[in-house]
Formats: sequence, structure tokens, C-alpha cells
Amino acid sequence: MTGARRCSVRPRAAQRRGRLLGVVWPRRPGGFVDRRITKSKRALRDALIALMEERGFDALSVGDLCARADLNRGTFYNHFRDKDALLAALEDEVVADLDRLQERMQDLTVRKLLGYRARKRPLPLLVDLFDYLREQGDFLHAVLGPGGDVRFGPRLRDAVCTNLIQSILHERYRNNPEPFVQYYVAFFASAYLGVIQRWIETGMRESSEEMALIAMRLFFIKPGESITL
Repeated sequence: MTGARRCSVRPRAAQRRGRLLGVVWPRRPGGFVDRRITKSKRALRDALIALMEERGFDALSVGDLCARADLNRGTFYNHFRDKDALLAALEDEVVADLDRLQERMQDLTVRKLLGYRARKRPLPLLVDLFDYLREQGDFLHAVLGPGGDVRFGPRLRDAVCTNLIQSILHERYRNNPEPFVQYYVAFFASAYLGVIQRWIETGMRESSEEMALIAMRLFFIKPGESITL
């Protein structure tokens, strides 16, 4: 895959930076995060991303991570059991952040979605979603790529896409156990994961607002209809 383009972080996205490293950071008396710990974990995150892109997760070692992050092994093991624990912490944090975002989908309806579409305005919730995905773009590019974790794609699909489709469905179909309804949800959820992956793979050139409009439009395109935004 091509490298993810680095983009400036919006103010609301910057507010989430403190959660990027996937663990609860020890705090000094008074509630302040130890800056040295923050710096060390950010260095490990950056090292993991770079090494996954270069050689793949399976081929890297804790020693490689420490060398790239310019940290000793003792510092690494103060925070993580092994490289798998580091990756799991980063993945879990992304999923937890997305779960919190999905809580806002409870009141989402097709009527509300159509209202924004009629006014040619992006749904704010979707803009926030793509803002967050952009903020995590370097990590997502690495973990969803050929050298990443094949298990994370389905987790991302379930955390974002499945919940989104379930929210848009008419209330009588939400969590409906009928096989065809479940196939319908699976079809659209997998399709939306593909949209997210393509956006990340191609460098996130479109803005979050543009991607929100694209996501809204794709849901309502009918077979044979002109494929235009």
C-alpha cells in the first residue's frame, strides 16, 4: 500500500491525543501525567508503526522496537509484556474510542440522514468519525496493511460499520435475528470497511467532510443509478 499522507490535526482531534497510546498512563500526585512516560510510549508507538510498514509485525522483535525508539529494554518491559501486548494496547484504544463515538449513533435515523443529504451537508457524526480515523491514519495504515494484524479489520468493521448500519436501519430491523437482515447488515458493513480502507490506502486525500458525504451517498445508490456524488 502507499504511505498514508500526514495531515494537520484539527483542534477537536488534538484533544484526543492523550489517549493515542492505548494504556492508562501512571500519574503523579495531583493527576499530572509523567511526560517521560508519555514520550517513551509515543516513541514505541511510532517505532511499531514504522517497523510494521518496513518488515511486518511477525518479523520484528522487542529489540528492534527499542532500537528504533531509542529506549532500553527495561523501559519497554515497564509498560508492556511483549510486542503483542503493545500492539493489543494500541488496537484496544482505537476500538474503545470508536465505541464511545458509536454511542452517539443511538439517535441516528434514515430521516435524519436524508435531511442532511437533501441540504447537501455532511452528517456531523460522520465528520467526527473520519476526523478520528485521520488522526489514527498512520497506525491504521500499518495495522490494516500486509505487515499488520489480519484480526483487526473485522474488529474495525464491527466497531464502526456494523453499528452504523444497525443505527440507520428502521427500528423494527435493528438487531433483527432473521438471516436475510443479518446478511444485509454484513454486506453494507463490509462495504463501508472497504471505503475506509481505500481512503487510508490512498493517503486520505479527501477531507472528512467529503468522506462523510461519500458515505451518505453510497448508502442510497440504487442498482443502475448514475454513480455520482
